[in-house]
Amino acid sequence: MSREYRHIVRIMGKDIDGSKNLLNGLTNIRGIGASLANAIVKSGNFRRDAIIGNLIDAEIEKIEKIIEDPSSHGIPSFIFNRKKDLESGRDLHLIGPDLELRIKNDVDFMRSIKSWKGVRHSLGLKVRGQRTKSTGRKGRSVGVKKKTLIAQARKK
Repeated sequence: MSREYRHIVRIMGKDIDGSKNLLNGLTNIRGIGASLANAIVKSGNFRRDAIIGNLIDAEIEKIEKIIEDPSSHGIPSFIFNRKKDLESGRDLHLIGPDLELRIKNDVDFMRSIKSWKGVRHSLGLKVRGQRTKSTGRKGRSVGVKKKTLIAQARKK
């Protein structure tokens, strides 16, 4: 097995630039953050600063196996993005389109049961307790336009 450099490496259906190091390259995959990428590197005994373009096929397959089932490779469940999943009851970690679809289904479920978060989602308002008086106005200006008020006062 030769360590031939590849400019683009495909991991879990995502094209990653071969010039990036392993930690930064793994975070380009949707659903994998810095902490999970670090755990993948440690459990697979990879170098943190390894260049992705220099990895051989066996190493890429090992990374994909760890991503598919992180709990069997010693990664703790507090890093996962689906702890105690509603449907299966297990600790899961979803990536890519599976994650996007599950989040959409969760929001639709909250809307259907008319929970507080579901109502806020359906109205397009902030969901997590942020302030709404002064921020999040979506295109409307915050404050008063003084010139228009003076012009209106003169017309009266």
